[in-house]
Amino acid sequence: MRRSLVLVLVLLTTLLGAPAAIAAPGHSITYRSISGVGGTTLKAFVIEPTGLGNGPFPLLVMPASWAVPNIEYVGAAAKLAKESGYVVVSYTSRGFWDSGGEIDIAGPDTVNDVSKVIDWAVANAKADVTKVGVAGISYGGGQSLLAAANDPRIKAVAALSTWTDLARSLYPYSTVNKQAVELLLAAGHATGRPGPVLLEAEDAYRDGRFWEVVPISAGRSAASKIAQINANGTAVMIGNAWNDGIFAPGQVADFYSKLTGPKRLMLSPGDHATAELFGAAGLPNEIWESVGRWFDRHVKGAANGVDAEQPVQLKPNNGGAWKKFGAWPAGPADTMQLDARKIYAGWGTVADSGTILLSGALQGFLNIPTGVALPFIDRNLAGVWSGPQYPNGATLAGTPKLKVQVTPSAETTTLFAYLYEVGPLGLGSLITHKPMKVTGAGRTQTLDVELEPTVWSVGAGNRLALVIDTVDPRYLTESTRGSTVTFGPSSLTVPKA
Repeated sequence: MRRSLVLVLVLLTTLLGAPAAIAAPGHSITYRSISGVGGTTLKAFVIEPTGLGNGPFPLLVMPASWAVPNIEYVGAAAKLAKESGYVVVSYTSRGFWDSGGEIDIAGPDTVNDVSKVIDWAVANAKADVTKVGVAGISYGGGQSLLAAANDPRIKAVAALSTWTDLARSLYPYSTVNKQAVELLLAAGHATGRPGPVLLEAEDAYRDGRFWEVVPISAGRSAASKIAQINANGTAVMIGNAWNDGIFAPGQVADFYSKLTGPKRLMLSPGDHATAELFGAAGLPNEIWESVGRWFDRHVKGAANGVDAEQPVQLKPNNGGAWKKFGAWPAGPADTMQLDARKIYAGWGTVADSGTILLSGALQGFLNIPTGVALPFIDRNLAGVWSGPQYPNGATLAGTPKLKVQVTPSAETTTLFAYLYEVGPLGLGSLITHKPMKVTGAGRTQTLDVELEPTVWSVGAGNRLALVIDTVDPRYLTESTRGSTVTFGPSSLTVPKA
């Protein structure tokens, strides 16, 4: 009798489908073509929850990174669909791989594709138009922020390893980030179809006219659209790495400070996209766990307490537990006075910023920071200034600021400032750095330069040291070999927690 009843239940379940109330939550994945701006085909993985009824379901849209196809977020998307009931659309950005169109460097068509994907998901994937979030890494993160300025339906954004100011990222203090530009160009040509804007920008770069590229930055930078994002009330989470060799953290920290809606900033060790890499594949990852909680609160409306937590969460660049702040840290500062020096320009030294993707990744994953033996730095080619010891150690937290008086003998000189923690043997670990270009032969001038922000734990008995030289392999150097740079009285201010 019991066996017969079981067989009847199995037969009814097969014919009618399992009742929604007892079906196990899961997800389905389909490969779809979505019509973007101008009818351009965008290829997408659509991940939908199963066993949770007929919807509508909250929606997450995830544009893929530069040169990366739509499979990038499928692991994280499946987890979000199964565990939290989201419809997730992970699609290849226009101009890359199997999507149509041309690469326009986050131009209007690429940004408005996000809204077209939202339209499609509402019409075809049981998505709830009142509960929409957008997330992405790198190029996808930049699109997410720009789309939030344009489309008030977007309630929340998670932008990871992204830019908020394109010119400031690739052209800091009028110095071309050569390794980053070359990497982006090579990847774009290898995996996509560059459009006119990208091709013209590349021509200007190759011809030494990078300043002509700068005007396209504003329309492609969320920093210029902060008023629209604030007016829309979008909840914005940003996660970047301290050593991001493409989109350094200073620009996102400044952008974060101008947001007036719900916001969160997470900065941690590593290089471009390394901090959240495994989370995109669906593996355990503290950044993506925070992303999930952010969307649960600000898209689904779940009262999970994420908005009551300290919004600025910073993990020291040389290891340690997260430090949490109510706002960007601006605590007491130490000032190092820098006496006059004269150096010869155009020759490299053992001090440099490392290699993008590699140096930061080693620091983030293996705690092996880019370092240098300060005794081996040629004092004829670099200025070296040492500060006092910290007998009990110290925690640096914030943005070091350099005020330097310089007189170059050449019309154009590139300077590179490096801040090191130095131990008793003279071995230094690179904390942060910044390039800067000086123009005007024989003209004495004072430069106010912000190094990239950091949180760094200085060991007991160690000291800080500043090095300034004129050549760095990461950047396009414009120093003239044999020219000189004379430093007048200057200072470095370093904030502490």
